Amino acid sequence: MENMFRLIDHDQEAATNRCIWVNGPVIVGAGPSGLATAACLREQNVPFVVLERADCIASLWQKRTYDRLKLHLPKQFCQLPKMPFPESFPEYPTKRQFIDYLESYASRFGISPKFNECVQTARFDETSGLWRVKTVSGAESTRTEVEYICRWLVVATGENAERVMPEIEGLSEFTGEVIHACDYKSGEKFAGKKVLVVGCGNSGMEVSLDLANHLAKPSMVVRSSVHVMPREIMGKSTFELAMKMLKWFPLWLVDKILLVLCWFVLGNIERYGLKRPEMGPMELKSAKGKTPVLDIGALEKIRSGKIDVVPGVKRFNGNRVELVNGEELDVDSVVLATGYRSNVPYWLQESEFFAKNGFPKTAIGNSGWKGRTGLYAVGFTRRGLSGASMDAVNIAQDIGSVWKLETKQPTKRSMGSLRRCISQQF
Repeated sequence: MENMFRLIDHDQEAATNRCIWVNGPVIVGAGPSGLATAACLREQNVPFVVLERADCIASLWQKRTYDRLKLHLPKQFCQLPKMPFPESFPEYPTKRQFIDYLESYASRFGISPKFNECVQTARFDETSGLWRVKTVSGAESTRTEVEYICRWLVVATGENAERVMPEIEGLSEFTGEVIHACDYKSGEKFAGKKVLVVGCGNSGMEVSLDLANHLAKPSMVVRSSVHVMPREIMGKSTFELAMKMLKWFPLWLVDKILLVLCWFVLGNIERYGLKRPEMGPMELKSAKGKTPVLDIGALEKIRSGKIDVVPGVKRFNGNRVELVNGEELDVDSVVLATGYRSNVPYWLQESEFFAKNGFPKTAIGNSGWKGRTGLYAVGFTRRGLSGASMDAVNIAQDIGSVWKLETKQPTKRSMGSLRRCISQQF
C-alpha cells in the first residue's frame, strides 16, 4: 500500500506526485464558496486541499465579468463567514473591491489553492470507502496527472461554472461579432453599433445599460416573462425589505406587497414588453431558483428608447436577425447574456445526491449541502453568497465534529502508517 504513494513535503510541487493522500477534505473550486468552506474548516482545525482549474481565486469575478459590475445586494448580505467587508467599502462594492476582499480573505485564513488543477473525474471507491479525485495540469506536452485520495469531497464549483451557448439557426454564419456576456468588458468599443443582447436577466439588463451609456444601440431580447424590481425602495434595499417582511408575513403576502411597491416605483413595465410571471418574485425564487432582476437604470433607458426591447429570435441571416414576430433587424454584434450552468455532471461520477442538471436534488431550500459517503455541496442552494456562507458553516461543523471526535481516539497502526506516508495538510 505504501508504495502506491509518494511522501509530500510542503516545499515540493504537487505536480511531481501521481497519488496524494489528503488528510482532510478536498474542496473543488476556489471561488467564494470554496474559500468560505476552507476558512470555516480552518477555524475547526481541519486540514484541507483546495483544487482550482484557473490560475487565480474567484476566476468568474476576475476573468468573466464586465467592468461596471457591482454587487447587486448590500454588502452585509454578501460577506463570507468570519470576516465582514471593510467599513470603507460602499453599500454595493465594485467588482475590484469584491476581488480585493476575497484575496484578503484567502490571505487572512491562509488558504493557498492548488491552481491550474482541472478535475477530470471524482468517484467514491466503495472498496476503500474513500474519494478518488483525478486532475490534470499543464500543456499537452507537459501534462501531469494527479490523483487525490480523501475521505470527504466538497463540491464548490458553483452554479455558474460553464457558459450557456444557445443553439439559434444561422448564428454560426452571422457575419458580425458574437460573444458571450462572460467575455464582455465594456461598451466602449461598441459605440455607434447596433448590438443584439440575447437575454434579459441581470446580466442582459446591465450589458444593455452599459451599451446605451457608451452610445451604442442595443436591442434586448426578452423571450419570456421576468420580474424587474428596483434595487432600492425608499432608500432601503428591496432584498433587505423582503427578508424583513418574511419574518412576519407569509411568502404570498410578501410578494403582493413587493409587487405593489414595484408598481409605485417603476410603473407598469408590461407596456415596455416586460411581462411579469404569474408567480410572485419571492415564490419564483424559492420554487425555481429564478432571481428577479434588480434595476439600476436600464428601465429608464428602455422608457427613453435608448434600449429597444424585442421578442425572441427565430433565425440569423447574414448580418440580419429575424424575430419570432416576423420583424427583421440589422445588427453589427451579438452579446449572448444567456447565463451559465453547473459543470458537475462532466466530472463527478455520482447520481444519488446530484441531479443531471448539476445541482443537488434538494438544492432549493436548506438541505442541499450534504450527501452520503462524505460528499458535500456548497453554493448550490440558489440563495446567493449568504446561502453559500451558511452551507460553508454547516459543512465545516459537520466535518469538524467527526474530525475532533476521531483525533481524540488512538490511531490504528495501519491507518497511521498510511497517513504518515502520504499525508498532505493545509
